[in-house]
Amino acid sequence: MAIRARDNDIDLLAFHRFAMLQRQNLIHPGDAALRHGARIALREPRFERVSVSGAGLLCYSDADSGLAGVYIAPHPLTPEKNYFEVEIVDTGLVCAISVGLVPPHHSLDSLPGWQPDSIGYNVDDGRIFKSDSQGRPFGPPCAAGDRIGCGINFKGSLNDDPVHPVVPVFFTKNGKEVGTVSTVVPPEGLYPAVGMHSEGEEVRLNLDAKWEHTDVILMSIDSCEEDWARLHEVRVNGQLLEYVGRGKSIIDVGLAQARHPLTTRYHYFEIQVVDPGQSCFIAIGLARRDYPKHRHPGWNKGSIAYHADDGKLFVGTGIGEHFGPECNKGDVMGCGILFPRDYRREFDASDAPEIDYLSDNGRNDFLELDGGMTESESEDEAWWERPNAENGIKVQVFFTRNGKMVGKREVRIPKGGFFPTVGMLSSDEKVRVDLRPLTG
Repeated sequence: MAIRARDNDIDLLAFHRFAMLQRQNLIHPGDAALRHGARIALREPRFERVSVSGAGLLCYSDADSGLAGVYIAPHPLTPEKNYFEVEIVDTGLVCAISVGLVPPHHSLDSLPGWQPDSIGYNVDDGRIFKSDSQGRPFGPPCAAGDRIGCGINFKGSLNDDPVHPVVPVFFTKNGKEVGTVSTVVPPEGLYPAVGMHSEGEEVRLNLDAKWEHTDVILMSIDSCEEDWARLHEVRVNGQLLEYVGRGKSIIDVGLAQARHPLTTRYHYFEIQVVDPGQSCFIAIGLARRDYPKHRHPGWNKGSIAYHADDGKLFVGTGIGEHFGPECNKGDVMGCGILFPRDYRREFDASDAPEIDYLSDNGRNDFLELDGGMTESESEDEAWWERPNAENGIKVQVFFTRNGKMVGKREVRIPKGGFFPTVGMLSSDEKVRVDLRPLTG
């Protein structure tokens, strides 16, 4: 029984050299020859705590270590060879088997889906993992004899970026589609991977499997609802946010706020205007965690936003300033944070306490138009008076349009962090959202 333990890591030097040159802007990441060179850098599979036989049989082989066993195929999926399958021969003790896609430098200690740029389907409970260790419900569990397939629908790319294309990754069980999750393909490609983590697990890998993709797969794209903490007058449909409010007055704002704040690791997000609706009253920006749900991002304290209809920037006030070009159907608007180098981990707010989304007096957010102070303004005053409402750290918030910088503003980040926030206010508006268009 042979165990290959990182013995071809030297072949990854080509990839790391490619990545270094790309970061230094000495080469364009779309350079076909260099990109191809990085993609074939492995040449041989990488695996650890896995034994491999000539018939494609993979067996977990180091239960005593307590670490996962991972196998990464030697070549990435391509438009010509976009699918592979894994047959479960033996579930072992607990069937801790994961099938998915990873970059070539993925750790051999972590199951697919647990690290950045990777995605994995856990067959024991049917959960999907995408660049994190939490996972969410996705499909049915699997047992011995089942075949799990994974592939990329390259023709169904969800953006026009040749360097960081967003594509549907689909999974199948016994030849039938389970579901689809969109993900970014890094420049070095995504490689078939299998992870195992309990004694006796055994699978058969088929890198030559075929799958005839049909448009039916588009109907099963996951709702992505778990990406959002707050949805007011907005409906989630895959990567789309659709405005479902009345669109009659400013109290009809639709708001979507992400579950997690921007951090030094994930510091940027984008929306694409799919349908501008009647007036394209669409805004992209950042807001504090307990931001009033009836207010466009940028209108109230603790928020900043770029508005598509007039190109104005709003920074904690209802009066905007001229900032950039107007945006319309097809335009991609981006928002991100340039954190200072000494930005400390505690301000990333990943472990910030939950905050009730009701206002301080216990009622739902509501904007009263009686000429007096609105409740959202009262909330602002109450929020502003809280201890450490802002943590004092200054950051640069920047905005882009179609991949080009529009401008930036220096603001103080609220205590708890800045959360990606999208606002809409006219009938039929739709935007496509990518909360993590950049990796690394």
